[in-house]
Amino acid sequence: MKRCCLVLLVVCLGAAAACGIRRPPQKFHQKLVILGFDGLDPRLVQKWMDDGKLPHLKKLASAGGGVRALETTHSPESPTAWASFATGVNAGKHNIYDFLIRDTTTYLPDLGMVHREPPRFLFNYIPVARPQLTSIRGGTSFWVTAGRAGVRSSVLTVPVTFPPEDVPNGEMLAGLPLPDIRGTMGTFNYFGTDLSRYEEGSTEMGGILKRLVFEGDSARTELVGPPNPIVRQQLRAARGAKTPDLMKVAELEAREDVRLPMAIHWNRAGKSATIDLGDSSIHLAEHEWSKWINLDFSINFLVRVHGMAQLYLVGAGPELQLYVSPVNWKPDKPPAPMSSPASFSADLYERLGPYRTLGWAEATWPLNEDRIDEKTFMDDLYRAFDDRAQVILQRLDTKQWDLLVGVIESTDRVQHMMWRLIDPTHPMYDKALAAKFGDAIERVYRRCDDFVGEVVSRLEPGTPVLIVSDHGFHSFRQSVNLNTWLVQQGFMTLQGQAPGEKKLQDLFGGGTFWENVDWSRTRAYAMGLGQIYVNLKGREGHGIVAPGADSKALQDDLAARLLTMTDPATGARMVDAVYKRDEIYTGAFLDNAAELQVGLADGYRVSWQSTLGGSPPGIVYPNMKKWSGDHGSFDYKTTPGTLISSRSLGERAASIIDLAPTVLKYFGLPIPQEIDGKPLF
Repeated sequence: MKRCCLVLLVVCLGAAAACGIRRPPQKFHQKLVILGFDGLDPRLVQKWMDDGKLPHLKKLASAGGGVRALETTHSPESPTAWASFATGVNAGKHNIYDFLIRDTTTYLPDLGMVHREPPRFLFNYIPVARPQLTSIRGGTSFWVTAGRAGVRSSVLTVPVTFPPEDVPNGEMLAGLPLPDIRGTMGTFNYFGTDLSRYEEGSTEMGGILKRLVFEGDSARTELVGPPNPIVRQQLRAARGAKTPDLMKVAELEAREDVRLPMAIHWNRAGKSATIDLGDSSIHLAEHEWSKWINLDFSINFLVRVHGMAQLYLVGAGPELQLYVSPVNWKPDKPPAPMSSPASFSADLYERLGPYRTLGWAEATWPLNEDRIDEKTFMDDLYRAFDDRAQVILQRLDTKQWDLLVGVIESTDRVQHMMWRLIDPTHPMYDKALAAKFGDAIERVYRRCDDFVGEVVSRLEPGTPVLIVSDHGFHSFRQSVNLNTWLVQQGFMTLQGQAPGEKKLQDLFGGGTFWENVDWSRTRAYAMGLGQIYVNLKGREGHGIVAPGADSKALQDDLAARLLTMTDPATGARMVDAVYKRDEIYTGAFLDNAAELQVGLADGYRVSWQSTLGGSPPGIVYPNMKKWSGDHGSFDYKTTPGTLISSRSLGERAASIIDLAPTVLKYFGLPIPQEIDGKPLF
């Protein structure tokens, strides 16, 4: 009898585990919901709330004391601010200062949130070690601290949660910087008969362009997939040889990416096309989106990488133009865990079907490169919003949580791309487009309001709800070349021919970064959005500035001169503030921060070329890109996020670092000493 009961118990436990129904016991009776909307601007919220367009947010705000400006981080960027949200500490304690970090030996940049160790292969064939992904974020997330005490948490697409961490008594679906299958923030493919052979290749910001040449009604081409890790292993060995074989390196570079053959059959009369890709044959009319298409990329007989993408037929009239979205990870077969527990992403896939996994889920780059139009961008953005929303609502309805934290980022993306249509002074303002899409940002804010109303309707009455954003927004009218300014002021020295325009591939190792910089005569350099580093002796590979008094004097000189920067065309002040590292940060990661953080005035943002290591002619030039609103490199004091609470918050000013201790106090837990924030209620 005992043996029978034991067998029955083992079978039941195994079935429970297989069905993903193991749930931690409920220890707490209180519940709390935090909804994040990236970039939600408090001024716009208040305006549209006053106009009666955001009734659900207004109802919440009236219960908790109105719309509050939420102080953001000194570098008002999403990774930095969301890391402070999660940990309750300043960046000196969590180590996320920007999207980028630099190698102090080589000066080369990398995405500043994840450390990657590539997979290893025996005999360049047999996999013997998986890729290792490690977050460089320090500090302890409030959901981890709460989980250790028994709080059941559901943490959904919060930025800076990839790779996902183990959440005691909880679950996590990772958000930014979860990459596409190429390991980037989102590389799209565009195929067109309208391209010349000179236009083929990589765009400035994250696209691959392929020219289509038809023989009759058919054309053959290839979809660029993930880098081949075996070829990359061979490339590292070839490049690291004492005397590199340049022919061998070039041959390996030509095979670096895995590609899928693609055939396109054009029905000119019907303005449609049939695309054969992978195991799928997709028929699309002009201006039609496909469903998610499963794509398998074969590395060798033993290794396959699984992804999924959507296709959009931009045009099939005089020209054929086809857009292929970044290849997302397939939630049930990701190349690396994208959730915790690892099976959680597949469980969601089984319940909801395909959903976007890319951390940067919206099609900002193809719109910025004029490969899709505003309507296509907005249609896609709404689907991205709904993808995130359906995940949050599904987990909300399980009621197997005490703390639910979910973030939607479409609010940020629509403002980046459509701000020009609410700012008549922007160089890219277009009256005709504004008549059609001038309310695009407002419509997304109203979608947020509808979503908040839906969430509240599913909660038990009295459940506290917090609405949070990481920063606000500014108009990005003028581009500022910080490195060019450093050159003109004598802080940076170039040698040889002036460098050409930079592209995103320069950032990811496909080109030359810091081209023609003479480090032996360079005292300071800018990287990322508003960070200026001292070329410090003993730290940088070719540092020349002595630590201590010399470094401090240089910082003082830089700060003083930056504050005098004016627009040559208008005389307007361009810099609101300059913050010194040692005055704003504390913690174990202080030495990784830039010595100076520049806070630019409204209308001025660090140029794309500066972020990519370029120093083109001129200090200021009009921003002629559709990416027209921003927050990075602006003064944090003028770029606050939004806080709305259904509970009274009192009168004191609120900061994004206050959310973590607020949650812990709400659940009656001690607040760790290292936390910098203070509870709001």
